[in-house]
Parts: sequence; C-alpha cells; structure tokens
Amino acid sequence: MKKAMPLKAEIRGQAGSHSAAQIRKQGRIPAIVYGHKKEPAAISLDARSLADALRHGTRLVDVQIGEKPEKMIVKALQYDHLSKDIIHADLMRVDVTETIKIAVPIVLKGTAKGAGEGAIIETHAGHVEVECKVTDIPESITVSVKDLEIGDSIHASDIVLPEGVKLVSNPLTLIATCSMVLTAKTTEELEAEAPAAPEVITEVKETEGEAEKEGEKEKKEKKEKAE
Repeated sequence: MKKAMPLKAEIRGQAGSHSAAQIRKQGRIPAIVYGHKKEPAAISLDARSLADALRHGTRLVDVQIGEKPEKMIVKALQYDHLSKDIIHADLMRVDVTETIKIAVPIVLKGTAKGAGEGAIIETHAGHVEVECKVTDIPESITVSVKDLEIGDSIHASDIVLPEGVKLVSNPLTLIATCSMVLTAKTTEELEAEAPAAPEVITEVKETEGEAEKEGEKEKKEKKEKAE
C-alpha cells in the first residue's frame, strides 16, 4: 500500500482570481475538495509540501483541514502558461478500500527503430483512464517505443498495466505513431513540378480570321468582274 503524504490545509475565506493570486504570493496553492457526499470546500495548500508529495510518486494524500486528517487523491492539477508551476489543485475525498476510475499520464520512453530512417514519434493521447484501488493508482504509465518502425503505432490495448490496474479507455485509442517527417519543398522544386503553361493560340486565331477576310474579299472582286 502506498503511503499517503501528509498535507496541512487552510480554509479559504474568499474565492475569485484576485484572492487566488494573493494566496499564490504567500507560497500556497488554492484548491477545491469534494466527494463522499460532503459539501465542496475551498482550501489552500503549501506549494512546497504539495510538490514534495507529488515527487514521491503518489497522488494519495492525508489532508488535515480541521482536527482530523482525511484521505484524498490529487484528482487534477492546473499549471501556469509555461506548464511549470501549479496554480490550482482538485482533491477528492476517498476511502482506501474503494475502487475508482482516474486518468493516468502516459510517458513515452526510448528511441524508435524508425528514427534511424528519419521518422519521428507522434503522440496522440497523453493519458489513459484506468480503474483500480485508491492505493494502487500509478503516478504515470511508461510505454516503450523502441521497437516501433515506420508506420507502426501503439494503441491503449498494447499498454502493459501494473497489477491491479484495469483499462477503462477504449482499447482502440491511439497513443503514438512512428511517422516520416514531411519536409517543405523549395520554390525551385515546386516550379519544377508545376505543369507547363498552355500554348497561346490567340495569334493563330487572328491569322485564321484574317485569311477568311481575304478569301471573302477575293470572291467579291471576282464576282464584280464577272458582272
């Protein structure tokens, strides 16, 4: 069983972006707690303590709001525009004996065989939804891409999950593909591939028109002489 990391919380008296910004300046993270048929609670957590808990590879935490700590999981995290600092957290009350569904990040690892031929790995899904006991929630799921050649792909059904963890996402969910890199063509290459311009026939048509006029004129003159 994974050990729940202790976190001490404080009740937030005010909500809103201005209040949240003030809390962050104090080195704390605004958060919301919900679940187990209890009213949601707006709290704040020490930013360093939360980061330390996440670094230990568990989302199971003991949050003390009042006198008695409650077991919760870090359900979701919101980061700043640089994806560097946590600016908000969602916590859900849990019972260690219950089974829940939760999204777990996918971490691609290794260098694909196709990379030697100029291919790259394209990520199509950054996480999968799984079902497991609260104490068995993986922090992330590592997926090896080293055997992928050009045209190969990995689907959710190909992922080897830890013991006690069941896949909930559609097995056909595309996780990653090994594809060739399409390079942009130069102006010279585009011009070389462009079809030749059609031949201008305006002058020919004008010449044919003039010939017809000359023929009519000659016929008219012969007719006048005959009369």
